[in-house]
Amino acid sequence: MTLNSEKQTKSSPKDRILPRMPGLDDGTGIVLARPRECPPDHIIDWHTHERAQLLYAVQGVMRVTTEIGVWVVPSQRAVWIPPGISHHVQAQGTPLSMRSLYIRDDALDGLPDICCVVTVSPLLRELIIAAMDISDDPPPGSAEERLIRVLLDRIEGLPVAPLHLPMASDRRARRVIDTLMDDPADPRTLQDWSHELGASERTLARIFTRETGMTFGQWRQQVKLLAALARLARGDSVTDVAFDLGYASQSAFIAMFRRALGRTPGRYFSE
Repeated sequence: MTLNSEKQTKSSPKDRILPRMPGLDDGTGIVLARPRECPPDHIIDWHTHERAQLLYAVQGVMRVTTEIGVWVVPSQRAVWIPPGISHHVQAQGTPLSMRSLYIRDDALDGLPDICCVVTVSPLLRELIIAAMDISDDPPPGSAEERLIRVLLDRIEGLPVAPLHLPMASDRRARRVIDTLMDDPADPRTLQDWSHELGASERTLARIFTRETGMTFGQWRQQVKLLAALARLARGDSVTDVAFDLGYASQSAFIAMFRRALGRTPGRYFSE
C-alpha cells in the first residue's frame, strides 16, 4: 500500500462543507475521552472538531492528512490536531485501535497550533487508557478529576517526532509529490522532472524549498521514511522494505532510518 493510495476515491476538503463528528467532542468537561476500533485500511473521511484532539494509536498505524501535510503515526505515538483543522484518517494495512482525547481550548496554555506527531511515554499511555473509563465531566476533587489534571500535565511539553510530510500547492511540485507518494521508489531526479514538466531544475528546487521547507532530496527521503514506517509496523521485513523503496542495500536503508529517527528500525519499534 502506498502513502497516497486513497487519493483517487476520496474528495479534498475543498470540495465540500466539512462535517463535524457528532457527539465525539460535545460536552462540558475539560477532556472528553473516546475509543474507536477500525478494520484494516478503514478511512475516516474529511472532518473537523471544535476541540483540540490528541489521537493515539494503541495498536496499528494511522495516517493523518490535512491540506498542508501528512503525518504517519505508528503505535505508541500520537498526533496533535488543533481545533478547526480539517483532517482525514486512514488505518494502514492492519486493524487500528485508537484512543482520542478532545481537549477544551482553555485547558492548557501554549498548546501547539499546528499538527504534529508526539511520542507517548508509558505513563501517558496508561493515563490515556484509564481516561476512557472516566465520565465526561467528573466531580471537582474526585479521583477522576485528579487523573484528568495529571493527564493534562503530562501532555504539556510532549516531544515532537519528525514524522511529517509537508505538501505543496504549486501544480508542478504536486505532480512530483503525488507520483512519489504513490511510488516512493521512483528514481527520477529533479533534472528528469524538469524535462517532463517544462520547468527548469532550479525552478523546481526553489518551489520545493519554498513550499515544503525541505529540499527535494530531503522531501524524497521523508516520503520513503514514512512509507517504511507504515510497512515495518505491520510486520514487513527490513530487507523487503529497503529494496522495495529503492535502496541498494539493507544497511543503506538502516543508516537512513537511524539518521532520521536516532535508532535502527528494530530498536525503534521495540521501544
